Amino acid sequence: MEQASQTSDPVTLRQVTLDELPAVVAIPSYDRTTLSPGIVHIGLGNFHRAHQAWYLHRLMQQGLATDWAIIGAGVRDSDAKMRERLIDQDCLTTLIELDPDGISAEVTGAMIDFLPVAKDNAPLIAALADPRIRIVSLTVTEGGYYAAAFGGHLDTDHPDIIHDAANPGKPRTAFGAVVAGLRKRRSAGNGPFTVMSCDNLRGNGDITRDTVVGLAQLSDPDLADWIAAEVTFPNAMVDCIVPATGPRELAFVRDFGIDDTAPVTHENFRQWVLEDRFCAGRPPLEKVGVTLTRDVHSFEIMKIRVLNAGHQILANAGEILGHQTISDCTSDPQIRAFFRKVEETEILPFVAPVTDTAPSEYLELIERRFANPAIVDTVRRVAFDGSSRHTEFLLPIVQEALVAGASVEGLALAEALWARMCLGTREDGSTIVPNDPRWADLSRVAAKAETAPEKWLLQSQYYGELAKEPRFADAFDRWLRLIFSDGAKAALSTYVDLR
Repeated sequence: MEQASQTSDPVTLRQVTLDELPAVVAIPSYDRTTLSPGIVHIGLGNFHRAHQAWYLHRLMQQGLATDWAIIGAGVRDSDAKMRERLIDQDCLTTLIELDPDGISAEVTGAMIDFLPVAKDNAPLIAALADPRIRIVSLTVTEGGYYAAAFGGHLDTDHPDIIHDAANPGKPRTAFGAVVAGLRKRRSAGNGPFTVMSCDNLRGNGDITRDTVVGLAQLSDPDLADWIAAEVTFPNAMVDCIVPATGPRELAFVRDFGIDDTAPVTHENFRQWVLEDRFCAGRPPLEKVGVTLTRDVHSFEIMKIRVLNAGHQILANAGEILGHQTISDCTSDPQIRAFFRKVEETEILPFVAPVTDTAPSEYLELIERRFANPAIVDTVRRVAFDGSSRHTEFLLPIVQEALVAGASVEGLALAEALWARMCLGTREDGSTIVPNDPRWADLSRVAAKAETAPEKWLLQSQYYGELAKEPRFADAFDRWLRLIFSDGAKAALSTYVDLR
């Protein structure tokens, strides 16, 4: 679609200005004043607005799901800033689709409110107690579920969890607010809601259940039993590449004639695979392309291992070598060859086909998506929170490969590249800005690993017992020493040339 030709100032995005937007911009065809809430979404960032909120918007465009509008919520200071921007534009969002063949824009309106962000989460708890709310969804990042490393269950030693267990009426976490909301609903006889994770985690519904029930158990065992029996936690796989919003994205939306302070850009691909387990009903999501299935696991394994693990393989090498975007990484012959070889020889053997898609076909799709130059998906965004993402996306493959007697050379190199990245400098001497909640600790260990690589693997909170697995530990030691002595490109080339 052609962008609007600018002859005047952009139109400030508001409900009352929708009809003033350029004709090339699609707008809601439904009457937003007739919408009523059915969903509270916690962690309302770009991904949610490009994914779940878009699916709801599509239903509403068909005259469906008008009682499933979204109320936004958050528990972090950054959520308050997002709330201010979105409330000022009536919770409307401009979505800009970036396709190599063209660019298009639409305004979506499935979200109708954004709750005030408070330290005690009182507004959120009150909203969760509202019987109209039947689904509570979350995007709180892979590391936001308070799961103990290699156990998967609730980390009861985390300060936030200790606080919420001692102060169940004034929790600081999203999960504490969910428990408090369910407590109010149970007391009022209003019944449960479904808690639906939209984060990139294997078994995200099961993990969410463990966190919510485990937290309730610490303060109210009877409530925990009720939640375990009555609340549903469907597993889901979600997929859409959604870059962070910066000056480039703000310029895109202005080029369309819109003054939107929180636009979202995204690729021309979406996927949502969802278990049909909803204790209080759900929108007819299958009418807009959502796959409802009992076997989410196979879909999520394929996506997490090929796409999410692949992201880390590209991003850590790219950060060390000074690349800015994922498409830049795929344009680097050595990084691209490294990515392809690890995927084909060490990851795809542990990925099963789903429906009519073979793992090799899925890899080709992912390569095309990663190479899309219109998507300025920064290396920094993709590499963020490696301590959670490596643990979730890469290390389970290492463990399976070791059991199967398969090669882990490329996976060990991927871990060595992460360790080198965490040193905090690129090979050109420039600084890598802290990019992990645990950056200070990671950088300190990375500095020790420069001369003693084994120290990196002794971080048992990430690697468990892998330091005691000679095939992995020896390969890691060899690769990290080569990276520090000869550079990342030498290590990449050496791996690619291995027979």
